[in-house]
Amino acid sequence: MRIGAPGAEKPVVRVDENTYVDVADLAGDFDEKFFGGDGLARLAGPVAERIATGDVTPFRGERIGAPIARPHQILCIGLNYRDHAAETGAEVPDEPILFTKSPNTLIGPFDEVRIPRRSTKTDWEVELGIVIGSRTSYLDSPADAAAAIAGYVLVNDVSEREFQIERGGQWSKGKSAETFNPAGPWLVTPDEIPDVNALDMWLDVNGTRRQTGNTRTMVFDPFFLVHYLSQFLVLEPGDLINTGTPPGVGMGQKPQVWLQPGDVMDLGIERLGAARQVVAGPR
Repeated sequence: MRIGAPGAEKPVVRVDENTYVDVADLAGDFDEKFFGGDGLARLAGPVAERIATGDVTPFRGERIGAPIARPHQILCIGLNYRDHAAETGAEVPDEPILFTKSPNTLIGPFDEVRIPRRSTKTDWEVELGIVIGSRTSYLDSPADAAAAIAGYVLVNDVSEREFQIERGGQWSKGKSAETFNPAGPWLVTPDEIPDVNALDMWLDVNGTRRQTGNTRTMVFDPFFLVHYLSQFLVLEPGDLINTGTPPGVGMGQKPQVWLQPGDVMDLGIERLGAARQVVAGPR
């Protein structure tokens, strides 16, 4: 995890819901340098020792930031759940649909999501995020992708549908408004997830369940995606991949429903924790 004020977060390792180990002296930050330098493996021994000796700190209501520092890139996969493609009237893709999201959209899991100026169709999307653990290109097979994954994170891929679909069909400009990528509360390493392809996920708006899904309905699973993307670009340590959303987005409702100032989004993925974002109006 990373806790503290925006821009001044410190890296910690969560022990349980009440305590954490401060690793700022060991890690600096959970960033490209940390992941690229085999930081997760280097933390294991010292963290275990600190837990064993009681060198832990209680949470005291600190702000929780995104569990990774601003990545080199945020890559996103569209229409990656069969049932979501169906609700939008789109064909299930033969290959992953790739678009990018500005890295400065990344915020904490309980931070405010701000509707952009002139927006009328801001939408929600609970997603599984993949964090890359090593510089990766031209993987030989999906089986090789596991070694390149540092962990997984809960993400809300907030989207402005008019900007995305009706303003020239350029998805990135409907995805890259400020605050449009809440992530966290924590990064979970792969060894703590028995099967990443069998995780329940959900999202509520104002207490009404909107999305219910499971990663088993993905068209392309995380290992396929990392292998596939590595054939076209270099993945850097700390990069984030948003892997698509299950059905129930606002665009798929009948009638369609869009986020308004004051709305509250609660979301979660099994083993990855839960998050809450309150929606605010434009600047």
